[in-house]
Amino acid sequence: MTGGLFGGVTPMNMQMPPPQIGAASRWRVWLVGGVVLVALVGGYWYFGQDSAPVRKRSTVIPVKVGLVERRDMAVVEHTLGTVVPFTIVQVAARVQGVIDSTAFKDGQFVKTGDLLFVIDPRPYQAAYDNALATLATSKAKADRYQKLLAQNAISPQDAEDAQAAYLVAKSNAEASRLNLEFTHIRSPVDGKTGAIMVQTGNMVSATAMTPLVTIDQIHPIKVAFALPQTDLPLIQARQRGDGLAATVVSQGVGGKPLSAPVDFINNAVNNVTGTIELRATFKNEDNVLVPGQLLNVSVQLDDVPGGLVVPHEAINIGPDGNYVFALKGAKVVQKPVTVLFDDGKTTAIKGDLTPGESVVTDGQLRLVPGATVLAEGARPVRTPGAKRGARKRPAGD
Repeated sequence: MTGGLFGGVTPMNMQMPPPQIGAASRWRVWLVGGVVLVALVGGYWYFGQDSAPVRKRSTVIPVKVGLVERRDMAVVEHTLGTVVPFTIVQVAARVQGVIDSTAFKDGQFVKTGDLLFVIDPRPYQAAYDNALATLATSKAKADRYQKLLAQNAISPQDAEDAQAAYLVAKSNAEASRLNLEFTHIRSPVDGKTGAIMVQTGNMVSATAMTPLVTIDQIHPIKVAFALPQTDLPLIQARQRGDGLAATVVSQGVGGKPLSAPVDFINNAVNNVTGTIELRATFKNEDNVLVPGQLLNVSVQLDDVPGGLVVPHEAINIGPDGNYVFALKGAKVVQKPVTVLFDDGKTTAIKGDLTPGESVVTDGQLRLVPGATVLAEGARPVRTPGAKRGARKRPAGD
């Protein structure tokens, strides 16, 4: 390019010089920046000092407290129990044959002697009739031989053989009668039937011993549960006295407590779990207890008469044993205690405490003996020398 915009010659690589800032302009930039910086520093100093009160750090620890009471407390063990039938019967066939009919439905309540199944009785009826005929013939022969023996018409051996044949025929007839009777299978107990395991038309056998149905006797019914072996002295002492009673509560909605005497204590401790099994028998007239059901079981083993009772949360465990933090004015004192019984809500203890005294139930982790506390619901405690913080303002405010 040989010609500029105005006809002059301008080289292609020529750069235009930057515009020059005068001294007055630089002075104005520095002045504005300095004013803004001074304003920011002054505002931070003023408002920061105005909003930051100077106060001593509080050493008062908020806690919750409960009261020490003196009252009787029942020593009650809580555990899980399982409902078990009073009797479990597995009904099986005693003769071989084909199931002819079923006289009940799954889950039906039956009584002792109620008909359950009928095995085809015809073969057994024929065998019984034949046995009766043989019995009649044998009896007639034995009677005739006795008369002949009285007349010395036969030898005594013949009379004895006839009598023996009669007795054999009699036993065969009785066996045939029983086999015929066994074709009608009846309930041996009152109870509730389970699922029917064999249907009409199936062949059953006495040798297979396959249960046809299971019947659970639930009137009455038992609840089985286990207690630690450490409770054995209390269990035995209670049994020698008034006896043990078990109270159960169904885990379902609307369950009501039911009580019954403990009538079974196992003869050995389970060496795996370290517990001993107990059972209580309930009438269960309203059928609320069902075999296999899990229940909460409570058993009163003893009483703590006139003991010191504190909330369960007040008990702490230290290297030297159990202790509580008791309030003494606005400070706490650590007092060792001996736990007599703990039911999960309240604890019977022995220690240097008096009824009506307050003990800390929440906030113990921050406490040390002699710490100043603020009990929930109490007025704040002023520590000596502590003053309410006041805001500082700049001079001339």
